Amino acid sequence: MNSGTSALQVALAALKEVHGYKDGDEVLVPATTFISTVNIVLQNNLKPVFVDVELDTFNLNPELIYDHLSPKTKAIIPVHLFGLPADMYMIEAIVSDKELQIVEDSCETMFASDFGKSVGSWGDFGTFSTYVAHLIVGGVGGLVTTNDDNLALIARSLMAHGRDSIYLSIDDDDNKPNLQTIMERRYSFDRVGYSYRATELEAAIALSELERWEENISIRQRNAAYLTKLLKPLEEYLQLPYTPQGMTHSFMMFPFIVKQHDRDTFLLYLEERGIETRYLFPLLSQPIYRKLFPGLDDQYPVAKHLAKNGAFIGIHQGLTPEDIEYVAEVMTKYFRSKV
Repeated sequence: MNSGTSALQVALAALKEVHGYKDGDEVLVPATTFISTVNIVLQNNLKPVFVDVELDTFNLNPELIYDHLSPKTKAIIPVHLFGLPADMYMIEAIVSDKELQIVEDSCETMFASDFGKSVGSWGDFGTFSTYVAHLIVGGVGGLVTTNDDNLALIARSLMAHGRDSIYLSIDDDDNKPNLQTIMERRYSFDRVGYSYRATELEAAIALSELERWEENISIRQRNAAYLTKLLKPLEEYLQLPYTPQGMTHSFMMFPFIVKQHDRDTFLLYLEERGIETRYLFPLLSQPIYRKLFPGLDDQYPVAKHLAKNGAFIGIHQGLTPEDIEYVAEVMTKYFRSKV
């Protein structure tokens, strides 16, 4: 599709159609994530119900799911942030008992696994992004995966304006015995859909990236390990990335939490020295969400802590060892100057 956000939108719309969700039914979402994860719930006329996240992984805390279930809960969207899988074993065990559908938001995570099972293979849908800052780059773009043929058919239809499934690809014209039927139905639309198709150029670029994904991920992991090693002496000041046992980490970004010091002053120091930064996904404090969901910040203490003190920087395969050493040197100089 044309973006990871579109992939999420279509996945949830397909589940709503198949399982008969009503407007206002509830979807569980993490309280720390990029805003698209929640926007698509609202755009499907469903209600997002927030679940706080884990302090060490930044992903949805499975132990809190039960606290947010109601008779109107229909689905859950766990997010694999920064290249690290959410705890899908526990999430799946909880929601399967409740017969909830799962859409994995894996837009930031590819080629990572939880005890050998890949992200995107747990849920009814897996959704991915090929945005320029992500792990497979197409400029922009996205995709959905599913093992359900019917869901796949509906997703393809939704992506293409809601078109009749007899004609979802130009290659469908090759079905000569049914050409008359195709002619009659190729401009027929079964549902209210979207214009979310990827361009051929973006798709071609993304496909070419698959030829070197193993090398790229390996370099990202090596860069992250090297930076973590160099920053170990600063653990008094920084909470560094954590990978739980049994999981692998693709390191789309390098997240951290600033301890004891003002985060924004630290980030400005990095920016002034050429190290670009981002806040660690403040969500409930976004202006639009303060308006739509007033007073929620204090109900999600971990997410609030991350929004105030968390950040991330790049750790991509284009960084050299010298680049990594420069980042560590700048960070070390900042905190040593505060002693």
